[in-house]
Amino acid sequence: MELEPEAGRLLNRHLSIAEEWFPHDYIPYRLGRDFDKEPWTPDQPRLTGVAQTAFEIGLLTEDNLPSYHRLIHGMFGSGDGAWVNWVGRWTAEEGRHAIVLRDYLTVTRNIDPILLERGRMSQLQQGYDHPFPDTLHGLAYVAFQELATRIAHRNTGRYSDDPVADRIMVRIATDENLHMVFYRDMLKAAIQIEPSAAVRAIVDEVLAFQMPGAGIPNFLRKAADVAKAGIYDLRIHRDDVLMPILRFWGVFELSGLDAAAEQARLRLHEHLERLDAAARRFEERLASSSVPRLDPTR
Repeated sequence: MELEPEAGRLLNRHLSIAEEWFPHDYIPYRLGRDFDKEPWTPDQPRLTGVAQTAFEIGLLTEDNLPSYHRLIHGMFGSGDGAWVNWVGRWTAEEGRHAIVLRDYLTVTRNIDPILLERGRMSQLQQGYDHPFPDTLHGLAYVAFQELATRIAHRNTGRYSDDPVADRIMVRIATDENLHMVFYRDMLKAAIQIEPSAAVRAIVDEVLAFQMPGAGIPNFLRKAADVAKAGIYDLRIHRDDVLMPILRFWGVFELSGLDAAAEQARLRLHEHLERLDAAARRFEERLASSSVPRLDPTR
C-alpha cells in the first residue's frame, strides 16, 4: 500500500515510453509451407546446434507466462489500483514474445515444431513456482530475471547470424529492459521504506537465483552449451546482471541496517567473490577449447 503511488508513477512512465508493436510484422511468412504436404526434417533448419538450443530455451521460458502471471499477481496485484494494472500490462506485453518466437521458428522451420509443442505442453503442465511469494522478494527476483532474459535474448539473436532472428530478439529485449527498469525502480523505492528487509530479500534472491526455464528437460546440459557459446554464462550473470542492479540499489553503501541484513550483505559479498572465481575457472577451461563463442564486440 505504501508503494502504490510509486507503482502508479512508474506505470505511467512505462506507458509513455513503451512502443506498440505487432508480431506479424517480424515474420517472413513468404517462407512458410504446409507441414501436411512437406513434413519437417532435420536438414531444413538454417539455425543449428547452440542457436537452436538457445531459441528453444527462450521460447519455452516465455511459454510459461500463465505461471508467471499467477505468481506476480499474488505478489503485487490487489483491488483495482496501479499494482494490478501493471500486472495486466506486463502480462499482455510478455504474451507477444512467445507468439513471435513460435511463429518465427515454425515458419522458417528452424526447430522441429513437434518438439516445440511437446515442450510447451510439458512446461505448462509443470508450471513454475517461486519460494518467496512476497513483494520484496518478488521485486528483487524479477529485476534480476528480466535483465538476465534481456541479455540472453539479445545474445541469442546475435549468435544466430540471422538478421530476421536478430531483429526479433532486439524487439523482445527492448520489452524486457523496460520491465526490468520498472521492477528495479520499484525496489529502489522499497529500500527507502524497509532497507533491512529489502536487503535480506535481495540477498535471498541472488543466492537462490535460477532462470525460470530451469524446468525444461535437459536444461543443465542445454544451459552449459549456451554458456560455452557466450550467450549467457557466469561472467555475464555476475558482471552484467547482478552487479549493475546491486550498484543501482546501493546495497553495499546502505547504513543503519539491522544485524540480519548486515549478515546477509556479508553473505552476498562472499557469494559474488565465489561467482567471480568460478567464472575465471570457466573462462580458463574454454580458452583451450575450440568451442565457437559469441564475439562480445559485435
